Amino acid sequence: MAMVIQQQQQQQRESSSGSINKHQLDNGKYVRYTAEQVEALERVYSECPKPSSLRRQQLIRECPILSNIEPKQIKVWFQNRRCREKQRKEASRLQTVNRKLTAMNKLLMEENDRLQKQVSQLVCENGYMKQQLRTAPATTDASCDSVVTTPQHSLRDANNPAGLLSIAEETLAEFLSKATGTAVDWVQMPGMKPGPDSVGIFAISQSCSGVAARACGLVSLEPTKIAEILKDRPSWFRDCRSLEVFTMFPAGNAGTIELLYTQAYAPTTLAPARDFWTLRYTTTLDNGSLVVCERSLSGSGAGPNPASAAQFVRAEMLPSGCLIRPCDGGGSIIHIVDHLNLEAWSVPEVLRPLYESSKVVAQRMTIAALRYVRQIAQETSGEVVYGLGRQPAVLRTFSQRLSRGFNDAVNGFNDDGWSLMTCDGAEDVIIAVNSTKSLSTASNPTNSLAFLGGILCAKASMLLQNVPPALLVRFLREHRSEWADFNVDAYSAASLKAGSYAYPGMRPTRFTGSQIIMPLGHTIEHEELLEVIRLEGHSLAQEDAFVSRDIHLLQICSGVDENAVGACSELVFAPIDEMFPDDGPLLPSGFRIIPLDSKTPDTPDTLTAHRTLDLTSSLEVGPATNPAAGDSSSCHHTRSVLTIAFQFPFESNLQDNVATMARQYVRSVISSVQRVAMAICPSGLSPTLGPKLSPGSPEALTLAHWICQSYR
Repeated sequence: MAMVIQQQQQQQRESSSGSINKHQLDNGKYVRYTAEQVEALERVYSECPKPSSLRRQQLIRECPILSNIEPKQIKVWFQNRRCREKQRKEASRLQTVNRKLTAMNKLLMEENDRLQKQVSQLVCENGYMKQQLRTAPATTDASCDSVVTTPQHSLRDANNPAGLLSIAEETLAEFLSKATGTAVDWVQMPGMKPGPDSVGIFAISQSCSGVAARACGLVSLEPTKIAEILKDRPSWFRDCRSLEVFTMFPAGNAGTIELLYTQAYAPTTLAPARDFWTLRYTTTLDNGSLVVCERSLSGSGAGPNPASAAQFVRAEMLPSGCLIRPCDGGGSIIHIVDHLNLEAWSVPEVLRPLYESSKVVAQRMTIAALRYVRQIAQETSGEVVYGLGRQPAVLRTFSQRLSRGFNDAVNGFNDDGWSLMTCDGAEDVIIAVNSTKSLSTASNPTNSLAFLGGILCAKASMLLQNVPPALLVRFLREHRSEWADFNVDAYSAASLKAGSYAYPGMRPTRFTGSQIIMPLGHTIEHEELLEVIRLEGHSLAQEDAFVSRDIHLLQICSGVDENAVGACSELVFAPIDEMFPDDGPLLPSGFRIIPLDSKTPDTPDTLTAHRTLDLTSSLEVGPATNPAAGDSSSCHHTRSVLTIAFQFPFESNLQDNVATMARQYVRSVISSVQRVAMAICPSGLSPTLGPKLSPGSPEALTLAHWICQSYR
């Protein structure tokens, strides 16, 4: 009986094992594939990770080596393969995050050590001051001041390589004391909190001569590549007009010493531009870190052209630069310091906060440099995808050309061929003309624009009060029909097409007033947007009834974040051909709004994301009935300077006509901006625009004097 029971149990186990094996085979869990079969499946997976049922059956028919495998088993293989790929990507992502957090933790620990040293130093200084006050109340001692003093070095040192090396070593020591030491009292940049997802750690000077900013961050690039990017200042610093290397010779540790002449644009028509005569020292430290540091040399006459340099105010760069340390596992930690004396005395008093603000230097230079390096790193790794099939480098070039063209128009340098038509102090709109500027491209020197008489620019600057810059730029971007005349846009766009340029007497066109915004790309934190704007138009001529008269504009928009402290808000655009060639000519126009009074953490802006931009109904009513206005009691009174510049091509015999049209158009734009400012201004606060004051007023005459001086 026991034997029978054992035989029955053995049969049950065999039957159960057979069903299990069959089930496992049916589900493809324990099927063993040969190397040839795996290779064939991998080839299909590389083309299509998720093939359909028909595709799997076709695969079995086309590959004899897979004929002994069931379709269900192949389906399971692809499922497992996708799962392994997902796990691999997740593991790689976690490793990257872990490396980033490790490096960020190291950076924060170093920052903590630096702050502890600074606290200890302040405690000692405080104790010393108390002792001095008790022993000699009538005496004062300035030894505890944290102000960094930088001796000027004369040009005669530049003729002596040994003297330059001495200056370079001194510059290196002072720069490192700012980047990682306590030479400057750094405080955290308002609104910029560090974290694993932040761009970096940002600080501004609290009490030192000039204005200074510092940034620390992690970038997935090698030190030499980062140094190469940052040394090419015109590529990332939008205010840099030119950088020329006068002299370069080798130094120790495979380093170099360079003498540089740099020109920087003025951000507004109300102030002269700046230039710098500096020494730049590149070297490698004993710990493998790469350093690029720079400081000013004295001598106001240095530069390629004394006549050109006469249009600039010589500013001073105190020891500044970047410290780049390689990280374990790849990437680098960057410390960037910018320390400047922008000679605020040379601008009108109302604009001096712009030249005395470390927050502005941080936004325009220090943070911009770190963001640009990170942008390049993401593009190199393939993380950035842009529209219309354009390469990232091409789109970056478009943004740089738009910004540079707008800066050229605002500054109107004599050596670029610009001259003033009117500047008597009574005109609220400046008209400048450039008869030497050509819009033909390098790849197409016979461009249809070659017959143009030149370029005319109408520009104006004014003060705004109680108008949020970011909100104003957002409105101008999203409601173009409220301020722009599309026929003027059509006039500028017509110059891009052969045979269609004429003034007056262009083909009559009716515009619907609508615009379509087509995004092209954006920076990593969306602080700048690049887009194509299509303005819909239809011909009024019967023979051209079915011909599109749409206008296309290439546009950059930046500074639309209300919480960015010290940030500049811009809307710059240029007509482009509908084919949008990479090397097409650009004639930028637009708006720039720079805050003069930055918000503080204790005065939050109530006009943030909850504010609606549907303000078109308010434009006809006025501020008293604006439903979107917030409580003025909680709104910070802000001042900013608005700069408007519009460029127009013209034929030689039509210069006066185009000048009249340009002046009237810019005045109408100013009037529209004023209506928009009244609509978005908080209730109870009245927006103020200036210096478009009454002609002859003291402030208007003073500002007009500065405008004229800038172009002489």
